[in-house]
Amino acid sequence: MLTRIVVSIVKACTRFAIPVVVVSLISAVAAGYYAARNFAINTDINTLISPNLDWRQRDIQFEEAFDRERLILAVVEAPTPELTGLAAKALADKLTGDTKHFEAVTPLGSGEFFEKNGLLFLPTEEVAQVTGELESAAPLIEIMAGDPSIRGLTGALETGLAGVKRGQAKLENAARPFNLISQTVEDVLNNKPNPTFSWRELTSDKPLADSDRRAFIEFKPVLDYQALEPGKAATDTIRQAAANLNFASEYGARVRLTGPVPIANEEYATVQDGAVINGIGTVLIVLVILWLALHSAKIIFAVFVNLFIGLAVTTAVGLMMVGSLNLLSIAFAVLFVGLGVDFGIQFSVRYRSERFKNDNLTLALENAARRSAVPLSLAAMATAAGFLCFLPTDYKGISELGKIAGAGMLIAFLTSITTLPALLDLLNPPGEKEPVGYAFLAPVDHFLEKHRVAIIIGTLALVIAGLPLLYYMKFDFNPINLRNSQVESIATFLDLRRDPNTGANAINVMTRSEADARKIEERLEKLPEVLSVRSLDSFVPTDQPAKLKLIAQAAKVLNPALNPDSIDAPPTDQENVESLKSSADSLRKTAGDIKNAGAVAARRLADALTKLADSNQATRDKAQNVFVSPLKVVLDQLKDMLQAQTVTLQSLPQELVREWKAKDGLMRVEALPKGDPNDNDTLRKFAAAVLAAEPTAIGGPVSILKSGDTVVKAFIHAGIWALIVISLLLWLTLRRVVDVLLTIVPLLVAGAVTLEICVLIGLPLNFANIVALPLLLGVGVAFKIYYVTAWRQGRTNLLQSSLTRAIFFSALTTATAFGSLWLSSHPGTASMGKLLALSLVTTLAAVLLFQPALMGKPRDVRKEADIADDVT
Repeated sequence: MLTRIVVSIVKACTRFAIPVVVVSLISAVAAGYYAARNFAINTDINTLISPNLDWRQRDIQFEEAFDRERLILAVVEAPTPELTGLAAKALADKLTGDTKHFEAVTPLGSGEFFEKNGLLFLPTEEVAQVTGELESAAPLIEIMAGDPSIRGLTGALETGLAGVKRGQAKLENAARPFNLISQTVEDVLNNKPNPTFSWRELTSDKPLADSDRRAFIEFKPVLDYQALEPGKAATDTIRQAAANLNFASEYGARVRLTGPVPIANEEYATVQDGAVINGIGTVLIVLVILWLALHSAKIIFAVFVNLFIGLAVTTAVGLMMVGSLNLLSIAFAVLFVGLGVDFGIQFSVRYRSERFKNDNLTLALENAARRSAVPLSLAAMATAAGFLCFLPTDYKGISELGKIAGAGMLIAFLTSITTLPALLDLLNPPGEKEPVGYAFLAPVDHFLEKHRVAIIIGTLALVIAGLPLLYYMKFDFNPINLRNSQVESIATFLDLRRDPNTGANAINVMTRSEADARKIEERLEKLPEVLSVRSLDSFVPTDQPAKLKLIAQAAKVLNPALNPDSIDAPPTDQENVESLKSSADSLRKTAGDIKNAGAVAARRLADALTKLADSNQATRDKAQNVFVSPLKVVLDQLKDMLQAQTVTLQSLPQELVREWKAKDGLMRVEALPKGDPNDNDTLRKFAAAVLAAEPTAIGGPVSILKSGDTVVKAFIHAGIWALIVISLLLWLTLRRVVDVLLTIVPLLVAGAVTLEICVLIGLPLNFANIVALPLLLGVGVAFKIYYVTAWRQGRTNLLQSSLTRAIFFSALTTATAFGSLWLSSHPGTASMGKLLALSLVTTLAAVLLFQPALMGKPRDVRKEADIADDVT
């Protein structure tokens, strides 16, 4: 009955070829218009998992409460902390009033609150040490604050040297600060571009870390959801503002953007990158393959037109069903090309074979439909059923792909028995002059038949022997590894992630009770996998009375020094020259013939100051600015630091409170991981430990852990259901358990070998490339059904037949489509193409080499004349 239906459809479509083609083209144009108007792609990997899972619902609740996914994080970096602070403040001030692009602009870890109360967040002993050192330096501070010039700086230096002479300080302890000053002076003398100096580094007992030279500004942008990159206007505005502020020349600074919005923007740009060139290259290669398979420009044109009509309709239908594509469902296009062209090639090669036997266009099309009706229909239904089995899973990315791909397979089949025959009828390709099959493969056919038992046993033994490798199969479900590490947003994120204190891999626990929040903090702090825990309470310093007392004592000493009654008039250049030479002499006298590091550094500094004195005024003015500009920043910071006041939850800035406590009272407690933050195993252990203590925890590492479990579960369930449904479908059609097994066993062999090779070459499964498994199912089932149905019809020497030609060139076409993915600059897409290509190779090998041996001779071998026909 199935054959009669397909043949009747083909007859009707060839009889009314012009209306069928016109209707098909109109449908394609309408579908293309709809797809162009409604095309949307969601690059957020977090949405690949169903929102109905409990942990995803907590993720969504967290996002609704704290709005952490609609952010841009600007990372400002400069050679010194002072320049970083100036640059960050300038950028924040410039963009604060831009309500067109930003809802909010918030400097993180800076601003009036932290500038005044920063000392309170240090341990009491450290506050005592810092304030004590500042009090001791009060005479030097007073000199520099009253005379911010070369003269004042050298005056402070000589005061310090006088202290060394009196025994109040040791010269050897001055080695590091002297060398830092010398290096800066030498940079100025050598005309080094943008020389810098940091007073904070000078007063520190250890080198500054990268984090000391960074400042963060958090932007909440106004997003344009009509654009493919909704945050592009905002990110462009930030970069333009930095350029207008002359970041590079004025501060020696740069700004890098990361966070959810820039990552999504650049994710889409990366997916687009090279897509047009790859697409054109793929089309050209497919045309060459089709020429080798079909040897007729008219047939190739018909197959291509049919393919793009089906693709346009499938795209429109897919967008209607899912609204927007995701990073996995967008692969339906490659999948449709791979399997859609397979149907077209199968029908066209069958047509060529029939046309060789009988040079009658109408009769050849009818016989091609009769011969291909069952295998094409069964392949389409089985493939669609396999994809649709992913619909019930919680892995939304594959679920949506299955929905679109399932519909696409049915559309590809329908166009292959309607539009394609109609096009062939209108184009009327010339008749075939030679057989279509591969007669030269006769020795391989004979070898497979003669040694079939050894081939079957050897193949199964090899596959079974490799099964233990699957224990070492790795699942890399860290979304960041699927992104291009070369783009700014990801490179910046990876850079920040190396510092665990940035919170890049934080886990959060939500609560509505302050008492519960404290209990959660206590539980998490006890975990060995946790580095630190923060909550809103963390911004209320401990032991404030003692710290405030120490700061008040320092303020009594330092305030007069920082706020002198009068500022000296700027010195003349000659006065600066004299002060430089005087200080150089004092350094040499103090160093004398002493050989320790401090004396060596003092002599180096004396030489540098002497050379500066002997240079020109422009050089001295430049040196003065290099030292004095950051000095003014540090003096202002000292003034602010001495104004610390008691901090309570009620006195915290509202923008800070909003980050930790939502309007509805929901609060969050944040835990940071201990160990290598770039190691997936570390993050898994961290997530597992936190979840054991707090089962409602959420955040990046929890998502990685839970996502992995969800994906594995989805593929196990969908794989089992797909095999059951396909087996049932095959049984209903073939009515023999043995024939069903002849289709399924090679498919399982190909799947097992694919995964075993993944282990051997170190290719882990991830969110993106795991799409190869359902595709392997679809391609594998289609190819194997073609062979089984031909074998059931009594055909022999299958490798020599037109069927093998069709399968081989169909596989080449699919491989070309997959290869275009492999060349993508997007790591997730590239890994998808790599695994797809690998799965295709194993599937093709199972079809061409294992399945003929597994099937053996047909149960009912047909007449020699029919066999000869099949070879053609």
